Amino acid sequence: MFMYVFSVVLIIAANIFYNICQKATPQKANPFIALFATYAIASIVTLILFHFSKTDKGFLGSIKDLNWTSIVLAFCIVGLEFGYIMAYRSGWSISVCPLVANSILAVLLIPIGIFIFKENFELNKLFGIIFCIIGLVLINRN
Repeated sequence: MFMYVFSVVLIIAANIFYNICQKATPQKANPFIALFATYAIASIVTLILFHFSKTDKGFLGSIKDLNWTSIVLAFCIVGLEFGYIMAYRSGWSISVCPLVANSILAVLLIPIGIFIFKENFELNKLFGIIFCIIGLVLINRN
């Protein structure tokens, strides 16, 4: 139960600081250099954390366990990071942009969960979709 709650709290805390950092990235900074610096530091941090993780395989043995998802995820992360930097630079507010993006994401992930991952679809998910759409309409009204 601890990990169930802790993981969501970590996601929320990381997302708060993520959006603060994206919004505060200097306008004059090249977004790709900003991303390069971010991922260079992230690479060092993950290598240090890997050193303390429990594995019998070592670094190269663990790399052999990877598949195509790490490559695609790298492109997705760069797209996500670049998208947020450009969204904030184009005028999106920090209080609205993630809400709009994540509401649309939630609605789009429901059919993916149902058809690809065979997750259940209950009536409460339909109401969630409806509320997300209503929320998007209300938050984007001038």
